[in-house]
Amino acid sequence: MEQEEAKVTVEPQQEPKEAPVQEEAAVVEEPVAKEETKKKGILNASVNPDDFDWDAFEKDGSSEIDRKAMEDSYVQTLSKVIENEVVDGVVTAINKREVIVNIGYKSEGVIPATEFRYNPNLKVGDKVEVYVETAEDKKGQLILSHRKARSLRSWDMVNDAYENDRIVNGFIKSRTKGGMIVDVFGIEAFLPGSQIDVKPIRDYDAYVNTTEEFKIVKINQEFRNVVVSHKALIEAELEAQKSEIISKLEKGQVLEGTVKNITSYGVFVDLGGVDGLIHITDLSWGRINHPEEVVQLDQKINVVILDFDDTKKRIALGLKQLTPHPWDTLDPDLKVGDKVKGKVVLIQDYGAFVEIKPGVEGLIHVSEMSWSQHLRIAQDFLKVGDEVEAQILTLDREEKKMSLGLKQLKENPWDSISTKYPIGSVHTATVRNFTNFGVFVELEEGVEGLVHISDLSWTKKIKHPSEFTSLGAQLDVVILDIDQENRRLSLGHKQLEENPWEAFEGKYSVGDVIEAPVASIIDKGGATVELPDGIEGFVPAKSLVKEDGSVPAVGEVLPFKIVDLNKANKRIVLSHTKTYETAAPAEVKEAESNKPAKEEDSTKSAMNKINANIEKTTLGDISELAALKNKLENGEE
Repeated sequence: MEQEEAKVTVEPQQEPKEAPVQEEAAVVEEPVAKEETKKKGILNASVNPDDFDWDAFEKDGSSEIDRKAMEDSYVQTLSKVIENEVVDGVVTAINKREVIVNIGYKSEGVIPATEFRYNPNLKVGDKVEVYVETAEDKKGQLILSHRKARSLRSWDMVNDAYENDRIVNGFIKSRTKGGMIVDVFGIEAFLPGSQIDVKPIRDYDAYVNTTEEFKIVKINQEFRNVVVSHKALIEAELEAQKSEIISKLEKGQVLEGTVKNITSYGVFVDLGGVDGLIHITDLSWGRINHPEEVVQLDQKINVVILDFDDTKKRIALGLKQLTPHPWDTLDPDLKVGDKVKGKVVLIQDYGAFVEIKPGVEGLIHVSEMSWSQHLRIAQDFLKVGDEVEAQILTLDREEKKMSLGLKQLKENPWDSISTKYPIGSVHTATVRNFTNFGVFVELEEGVEGLVHISDLSWTKKIKHPSEFTSLGAQLDVVILDIDQENRRLSLGHKQLEENPWEAFEGKYSVGDVIEAPVASIIDKGGATVELPDGIEGFVPAKSLVKEDGSVPAVGEVLPFKIVDLNKANKRIVLSHTKTYETAAPAEVKEAESNKPAKEEDSTKSAMNKINANIEKTTLGDISELAALKNKLENGEE
């Protein structure tokens, strides 16, 4: 009833009366056609498919012809999709696994969300490029791919971005040797480790699966290799900041910075867009081995501007300059002769540096470490880290230098050398050094002496001391002489035993025959013979032949006759042949021994006669006398 009343109220507002008349005539003429027209009115082509009333259509019914007409009308509203082509679409929905894209087709396409990892800011309504793989699979689903669409157009996009110096988004997929792999427009580009950031990267894995902005810095068209950089973008921003910061810098200015990098030679500090270097020598007044002993990475510290270069944009910083110099705070009462304690911080061959307090060091020269005159190196006495007590030898506060001594805290052994080591006393010493002329031995620290090579053995002929002893060996010595002023000791070793040459000379003389073994055969001829008391004798080659003409072997015992004995030169000459040669008659020997005497007497007598008659000699006889004199002197009759 309400509907009817509504219709009644509407009718007066409609057009004049002619319309109903026509409608009534239509009903009379074609009542069935009118009814069909009402049912099919919704199929008018001008009707929007979205406004189509499907419920009314199902209720009233329609023919197959009508349904086909409606389908054709609907299809005309859809986009035409061609497989294997790239088209534009609109994102209609996003979840964790999929992205729904509408390309104007009868069904929407579903794309895995992983294909959009490079673009974390993707949202509903964004336009994206998609590749149509299949318009309708077995399930009637539209199959799309965003990755393939990007891949088809990626190389052109990469070249365009490179040529126009445009910034691109890239997804860091994984690590690789020397850097990272970045997905740029579907192409795998290389990001060198040095191009990730302006500061050194300690954790590369933190960048994996993240999206960053990059600049394409290199393209290899032949191999289609792409190199990108994120650092280049940062540097461009920092460059402007650097110029502004450096323009405001002043020497002596104190700034706060962050430790950015630590090297063996210094520390790089970020001053808020520009880096400065603290050299290792400007980190601490004390001596350090590595900057890590003073600062740590990412530590915030105050630094002072020491110097800067506007052109090269280099800034020299200091940390120790923020505190007073330790020499300025050194005890004013400290003076030469005082004892101080410290730690060895550095060793060189010539000495050791001892830190009295941080920044205050003294040098102990190697000559001040021991009373010994023997040349040694500092490492023989001290090592780094040793705690020592020393005496101040020199102190220069203006030059900030100090020399120290260790031996001054010990008694000088040479002050009482005569009492502790009197002449003739026997001691055990350590062999320290060799020379061609002898052996230097140490009796105690600071007390050394020389054993001359001639004082090593009574009997052995030693060419070099190393034949007799070795370095570090213990050697018994006797004190022969003391030079306290020059700190020299003359020592002997052979003096510990009785001189065998004196005993041998008391027992034997020239002409005596001794039976002794052959000790060795000499290459150049001859042999040595082992005599009593450890003495060796020499037998020339011609005196070594046995009576049967053979040469004796080593160890063979034979009689030898002493033909020469020289104790001063430690030389004994022997002969074996003289022990078996036939002796000459005694008369011949006596005549031979008297012959030189008679000749001498005859010469003297003739000379006396000549001298006695010189005054009586005439000038004419001078030549005859001269000839006679020459004959007499030459032994002629």
